[in-house]
Amino acid sequence: MSAVGWVVADSWTMTRRELAHWARQPVQVVVGLVFPVMLLLVFGYLIGGGRGVSGPYVDFLVPGMLALTMAFGLEGTMLAVTQDLNKGVVDRFRSMPMVSGTVLVGRAVADMLQSAVGLVVLIGVGYAMGWRPGGGAGFLAAVGLLLLFRFAMLWVGIHLAMVAGRPELVQAVQILVWPVGFLSNAFAVPASMPGWLGAVVEWNPLSATATAVRELWGAGAGGSSWAAEHAGVLAVGWPVVLVGLFLPLAVGRFGRLRG
Repeated sequence: MSAVGWVVADSWTMTRRELAHWARQPVQVVVGLVFPVMLLLVFGYLIGGGRGVSGPYVDFLVPGMLALTMAFGLEGTMLAVTQDLNKGVVDRFRSMPMVSGTVLVGRAVADMLQSAVGLVVLIGVGYAMGWRPGGGAGFLAAVGLLLLFRFAMLWVGIHLAMVAGRPELVQAVQILVWPVGFLSNAFAVPASMPGWLGAVVEWNPLSATATAVRELWGAGAGGSSWAAEHAGVLAVGWPVVLVGLFLPLAVGRFGRLRG
């Protein structure tokens, strides 16, 4: 078998290991699916409205919430990584003829599968709330951008978990991801914010994804700044940069643990 074949085979073995955990811990999976739905319902029905949003708020809110969901919910993966490090699982894998880093890749693939299920659920709830996105290739492209953003944030989370090293430190390290979610245009238009804050929000990777997804689904509300007008470019560029930076860092740090 070629080197690439071994990487794929080992990664799939680790993915199956992570998927088997779902059957033993269904509550964790259900909570991960239900929490974003609760947020969508709260902002859609209880809080409602968004500063500077023209048109139906649900058309602005649902894409923003989908992008926000792709940035949050990393604690499950981060905890799993740190628990493997502290329970001696990595030491057991070290004695096997496995390609370095495939433990992390398997965890990433399992997380991406769960994220895809979460997208389907949240899109279904959006439809129930009256949201109607554009269809065709634009719809699939928007879903692809959301999953690409999730993949990038996932490797940021895995690297932070490797740095934390212990499960009890995950909560503290996870706070570093929060600004990406809250300093974004998920709920409000940057033009309605103070100038300096609106500029920060527009250049947020999450905002780029949310804006690009809204445009692909026909919601508009992009704005007139360079970042807003080139949201599609940034929605691809930001994740590529993040993956290019944090995936090698995470795999490299894992490889040093094997030494």
